[in-house]
Amino acid sequence: MKRKILIGLLIVLVGIQFIRPARNEGVADTPQDVTHFVNVPPTVMTTLKTACYDCHSDKTAYPWYTHINPIGLWLGNHVKEGKAELNFSNFAQYDRKRMDHKLEEVAEEIEENHMPLSSYLIMHEEANLSDAQKQEIIEWVKTERAKLGVEPEP
Repeated sequence: MKRKILIGLLIVLVGIQFIRPARNEGVADTPQDVTHFVNVPPTVMTTLKTACYDCHSDKTAYPWYTHINPIGLWLGNHVKEGKAELNFSNFAQYDRKRMDHKLEEVAEEIEENHMPLSSYLIMHEEANLSDAQKQEIIEWVKTERAKLGVEPEP
């Protein structure tokens, strides 16, 4: 019985290697990129590209292990969900109110240590934000939200 289960699992594992989800290999710096609508200082941009862009832009750097399923499927789903929530490559397509809200969420997620995801940090140590980087992003968000001039809802 155990042998049949192991053989079945092996067949499934080999079989899912042939499933190849679409990869997020577009261009991160598009005409709709966040830098074309809000001012992004170079230090903030470097931090965003290092810690956020893999899941929140149109360009993901895929490590070797993403070619092995189910890891590749799991990571592909993370990227899909991340882009659905916030896509820096298409930021200028948002209306002002939505831009303001997305920037607010960036600050909140970083402030509450929800982003970058701990599962991402395991393999991407360089994305672990220092307190200074977090504060810089939070201050950048405050500055840019003020420039957007969106009135807070009561």
